[in-house]
Amino acid sequence: MVKFLKKLGHDTSGATAVEYGLILALIFLAMIGGVQAFSAQTIKMWTDIRTTIETAVGA
Repeated sequence: MVKFLKKLGHDTSGATAVEYGLILALIFLAMIGGVQAFSAQTIKMWTDIRTTIETAVGA
């Protein structure tokens, strides 16, 4: 990975560096979207569990 980053830093063709930056940005955005979807489902799951427990205990 370090070797790749050094090579990228010494790259004189600006277009290639810009393309790598755009690809990295798209990967980052996809990861953020995935984490948000996962967190929404997780929060819903724990809320359902809390509601079920409160109903069972009678709180």
